[in-house]
Amino acid sequence: MPKTPLYETLGAQGARFGEYAGVETAANFGDPSAELEALRHGAGAYDLGWRAKLLGSGEDRVRWFNGMVTNNIKDLSQDHGAYTFLLNAQGQIQADMYVYNRGDYVLVDTDLSQAVRVREIFEKYIIMDDVAIEDASDKLSAIGLQGPKSAEVLQHLGLDVSGLAPLQVVDTKLGEGGVSIVRADSPQPTLEIWASTPNLPTVWSSLIAAGAKPVGSEAYEKMRILNGRPRYGLDIGERDLPQETAQDRALNFRKGCYVGQEIVERIHSRGKVHRSLAGLVIAGPAPSPGSPVEVSGKQIGEVRSVTSLPLNGSTRSFALASLRRDAIPAGATLQVGPSPATLSELPFRIE
Repeated sequence: MPKTPLYETLGAQGARFGEYAGVETAANFGDPSAELEALRHGAGAYDLGWRAKLLGSGEDRVRWFNGMVTNNIKDLSQDHGAYTFLLNAQGQIQADMYVYNRGDYVLVDTDLSQAVRVREIFEKYIIMDDVAIEDASDKLSAIGLQGPKSAEVLQHLGLDVSGLAPLQVVDTKLGEGGVSIVRADSPQPTLEIWASTPNLPTVWSSLIAAGAKPVGSEAYEKMRILNGRPRYGLDIGERDLPQETAQDRALNFRKGCYVGQEIVERIHSRGKVHRSLAGLVIAGPAPSPGSPVEVSGKQIGEVRSVTSLPLNGSTRSFALASLRRDAIPAGATLQVGPSPATLSELPFRIE
């Protein structure tokens, strides 16, 4: 299993390591509950070494990428990005990613576990196009900074990001090294700092010195679920169709043709899908992913991702689940194993 570029730096700060998205990174720094609290109410810094960076160059890059993915790449302003899906001809999701217009090149940000497959699919569709795909993951990595005090941390370092729009990138310097700062499209205030892998330890140390709390993947994963953000391979599968994920932000219905568009448009014109990703609040311990969700003894879906929190003296679990929403009568009580569950809007609201 590959180790994140920050592995040695995280170890020196007492990280307990584990696997996340196919990479060995910090699972926690000794107190996952305090780390989650930082993400919710303070500022937590976490390793994004499990993300890959692919670069697309060539004269045809913008037109070609626009014909590959579900969102509008052609009209992206320079240094802006979009969340999008990569489909097969049957409209099934093969990967999810962020695509950024970086001027002379297009940058694709996706899970490292998806990168090889994504590149293979891309290169399969490069026929007579002037497009080249390069994997820059060994040269460029990132650190996440999440929580309502994230901008304050960067202000302590002399960086003002108050004017950044969602998925906008700004190139600047942190100390003597160049970095790129991205405002993520998360419900929780979130920034990403992209840096060359040799410069990454310096960036991490600067963020911690400026007040960010080190956070491992365990707290990050809890926050991901609470934010209602699906993860490919867990909440989104290769047989899923885009509208079944409830991620309308990944779709554009006014752009030109792309792989799988016919299926997406057919579902759009029909106006509904048989199942959709939804939030569940479960009164009890966290069930296992894959646990059936039932109404009156009949299965209407399954749990995909789940986490639990101690709240007001009891444990409540929060799950992302794939459900047949039309099979849930008004006022019906849902059941996950022995525990009752209720539908919830995403992101989850936790007092």
